[in-house]
Amino acid sequence: MDTQAYVVQMKSKPLTLSGKVGGLFPAKPHSRRQRWEVKPSEMSRNTLNPIRAIVDGMKLIPNPAKPMISLSIGDPTVFGNLPTDAAVLQAMKDAIDSQRFNGYAPSVGYLRSRQAVANFYSRPEAPLEAEDIILTSGCSQAIELSISVLCNPGDNILVPRPGFSLYKTLAVSMGVEVKLYDLLPEKSWEIDLQHLESLVDERTSCLIVTNPSNPCGSVFSQEHLQNILTVASKLCVPILADEIYSDMVFPGCNSPSLASLSSEVPVLACGGLAKRWLVPGWRMGWILIHDRNRIFGSEIRQGLVRLSQRILGACTVVQGALESILNNTPPGFYSSTISCLQSNAEICFSELSAVPGLNPVMPSGAMYLMVGIEMDHFPEFQNDVDFTERLVTEQSVFCLPASAFEYPDFFRVVLTVPEELMLEACGRIRDFCRAWYRPPSCDGNDLDQ
Repeated sequence: MDTQAYVVQMKSKPLTLSGKVGGLFPAKPHSRRQRWEVKPSEMSRNTLNPIRAIVDGMKLIPNPAKPMISLSIGDPTVFGNLPTDAAVLQAMKDAIDSQRFNGYAPSVGYLRSRQAVANFYSRPEAPLEAEDIILTSGCSQAIELSISVLCNPGDNILVPRPGFSLYKTLAVSMGVEVKLYDLLPEKSWEIDLQHLESLVDERTSCLIVTNPSNPCGSVFSQEHLQNILTVASKLCVPILADEIYSDMVFPGCNSPSLASLSSEVPVLACGGLAKRWLVPGWRMGWILIHDRNRIFGSEIRQGLVRLSQRILGACTVVQGALESILNNTPPGFYSSTISCLQSNAEICFSELSAVPGLNPVMPSGAMYLMVGIEMDHFPEFQNDVDFTERLVTEQSVFCLPASAFEYPDFFRVVLTVPEELMLEACGRIRDFCRAWYRPPSCDGNDLDQ
């Protein structure tokens, strides 16, 4: 190995040593900063949450005569009407009382906890073992690790429009380009597959598919999922499947995992406890590695392990409770949650369908409903942000403008509120729209309406 001279500063005169590279610091010209100059990193400069950027710029001053009803935050715990199950709480109490989970766990999670997740989600057509599971600090970290392991700066990823804003937040901060493919509201938010296919190039590193959907509440049919897989297979693009709302579908709908429908396309499926078990603050997520054709191979798995070592994984107490949570939560808990969400969806859809100028799209799962605004009939408002801001000012109802999801002229309604508040909110939205709605003009320009 090459040697290099090093200088060790002594009290008398410098002593020159000959050593291997990396043994001591090479001598450098002495320099000194003349003033403080601490700058933020490029990554921090490039990190922007579109929801926060829009909401923070809104003037949200509720009508003091009306109690605020917030239909904007996808946190099912806000109103207290959807508590988690007693079995889930008991599992956590037992884990704490055991005092066996107070230390560090392996960065990818305890082996027993990973095996519990594998057992819970394994299917004959998509088998899983503990080695296929990475436990993470919430589904958000699962998504971050998945993007990080698949993408380099200058690559691009395909993201749904409308879609969850975190995908863009994470990708852009890493120097990864985001290409938006369209969802079609007239087809219950199915993917425009022709548009999707047109976006793929040699730098496309992954396709993100959110099913069931945030913000749309849509659930793709098995046929549509197979069509998505056909495109991914043809173009050799791996899939990041955001399945945090997995199994949160209304009766009559089916929501198979993407990985269960293909043995060829490699899939990183991201999920967690947050939504289905109604504990988003517990920050327990996971990545399911589906790679039966060994396309990811060992390098992607090893990359995920290395990336997980940056923060040493998910909360150990929740990991200790995980096996009991997955195995002992009663089916009635899940069905009760779905019943509440479906009832609110039906109320919201029915009430707002009767409001001139609004076009709600009935969801099939998750926790959300999207509502189109015929902006031409509300000339006082410039856009969906202006519309929803004024709705707060006059009616104390806050719905998230869909510009936050790259989809203007819509707003998103969260369906986790108590039924009486859903009815009250819909009534206020109706009154607001009636006050500001302007019918089609009679000058012949709106004859097609």
